[in-house]
Amino acid sequence: MDKIEHIGIAVKDLEASNVLFEKLLGVPHYKIEEVASEGVKTSFFKSGPNKIELLEATKPDSPIAKYLEKKGEGIHHVAFAVEDIVSEMDRLKAEGFVVLNETPKKGADNKLVAFLHPKGTNGVLVELCQEIKES
Repeated sequence: MDKIEHIGIAVKDLEASNVLFEKLLGVPHYKIEEVASEGVKTSFFKSGPNKIELLEATKPDSPIAKYLEKKGEGIHHVAFAVEDIVSEMDRLKAEGFVVLNETPKKGADNKLVAFLHPKGTNGVLVELCQEIKES
């Protein structure tokens, strides 16, 4: 894992949270994107080398909606940048971690993503992110 790629924060109201984080970080969001397959709308902020992803549910049965219902707003996941997501998934499976998806899937912000089950990572949902290279 190369670095922390971003921290994901579950929010109930993306517009209100964008205003709050713009005030907090002193910069506007640089991208809003919907990932229909996950039932989520995302907004990204960059502050120095750090990125924050705000996540709002777009469907009542989405993972973010379930998270908000169970735990409320707050840190949802920590994402790590990886060079080769498939190799990293294989390495982590060999180390005994439970990978929640069998193959990487298209995520927000031009990334392939995979998640590790939080039961094996001290309660932290870990996301692996690989930049999708243009062909």
